[in-house]
Amino acid sequence: MAEPSKVIHIRNVGHEIAESDLLQLLQPFGLVSKIVMLRAKNQALLQMEDIHASVSALQYYSSVQPSVRGRNVYMQFSSHQELTTDQSSHGRNSDQESEPNRILLVTIHHMIYPITVEVLHQVFKAYGFVEKIVTFQKSAGFQALIQYNSRQEAVEAFGSLHGRNIYDGCCQLDIQYSNLSELQVHYNNDRSRDFTNPSLPTEQRPRTSQQQGYPDPASLYAFQQPGASYAQMGRAAMIAAAFGGTLPHGVTGTNERCTLIVSNLNTDKIDEDKLFNLFSLYGNIVRIKILRNKPDHALVEMADGLQAELAVHYLKGAILFGKKLEVNYSKYPNITPAPDAHDYLNSSLNRFNSNVVKNYRHCCAPTKMIHISALPQEISEEAILNHVSEHGSVINTKLFEVNGKRQALVMFETEEEATEALVSKHASTLEGNTIRISFSQMQSI
Repeated sequence: MAEPSKVIHIRNVGHEIAESDLLQLLQPFGLVSKIVMLRAKNQALLQMEDIHASVSALQYYSSVQPSVRGRNVYMQFSSHQELTTDQSSHGRNSDQESEPNRILLVTIHHMIYPITVEVLHQVFKAYGFVEKIVTFQKSAGFQALIQYNSRQEAVEAFGSLHGRNIYDGCCQLDIQYSNLSELQVHYNNDRSRDFTNPSLPTEQRPRTSQQQGYPDPASLYAFQQPGASYAQMGRAAMIAAAFGGTLPHGVTGTNERCTLIVSNLNTDKIDEDKLFNLFSLYGNIVRIKILRNKPDHALVEMADGLQAELAVHYLKGAILFGKKLEVNYSKYPNITPAPDAHDYLNSSLNRFNSNVVKNYRHCCAPTKMIHISALPQEISEEAILNHVSEHGSVINTKLFEVNGKRQALVMFETEEEATEALVSKHASTLEGNTIRISFSQMQSI
């Protein structure tokens, strides 16, 4: 054990962990005066206001394992007795960096998916009116300058977004204050945008190597829709990015019908919850209604047209309880609330309330392999088998851990068996945990 110090050294700090997460661990013991995020080493240094606070914190965490976002972190006293202002990320480069102002310099780390002006606008507009955005490629990586209407809006965005990920597990925001006073934007295109002057030209010209290595944002379906609003384009860019740059072949992204008619259902085995478990793989569910005069038919209302189109695309012809599903668009725009219509609008089981990009990325037709998450930490493969094997012949299983969370893969002999297991056991209780099941696109375990 190192000599007690006001500075606490924290290891195993993943890129998904932000400064605010670490502050929550230590602020109960006293004021944190300085913090340094050593991203390259997955470490951090936090300086408490006095040594009594740091000693109290380490005494507590010697008997309680600290965990952030499902990842165990490890603490010890640092060999530093003090952090200098230059070391602290709250005051990094303080002799060169400008005071807080209304323009932010944003660097994107771990940029797995393409980041566009529209995506940045969707993220930053939550904290105030974004006037201008300019993006560019530097040696540090993909960067953007974002100009707010006021300094206070920029300060709020900085405090809320620095260190956060745009998409789950990637595209991390590293934010600094720019020393510029005004951004000059000459064109409204996929590299720059002046939201105060929508009449600027687009400057059509051949693509440069500026964004070499990333899918061309201009190829995303949003930019092929001349009348699309900025909000629509931002959402479309995010979704297309989740699919690797373009939407799946056969999916247009232009459908506006949200309600589907599902027919040829097995009336002895189907119910609204089982339909919810299947269709919620492709989007949030608003309502489901099994037609009493045609019990092998059901209406499924989804949150938007794209999600409905994905469900039609991936589920048409799928086998469920021995029946080949017919999935088409309904003539009804929505399902009227009624006692015989099951309402899922506010259900916490809707999958697209969080991790939206990850859920789009995992959209696929039914496969032989299911992925089970939210499992109890002490679960055994035998318990998982006992829970799902009634639905078919299990070929193989694998129990593993991701960021401290137990998950499993179960491979059935057929897609039909895996589909039955998913619709029957998603959101069921296993050893006290409500488990979640989706199809896996892996071919083997």
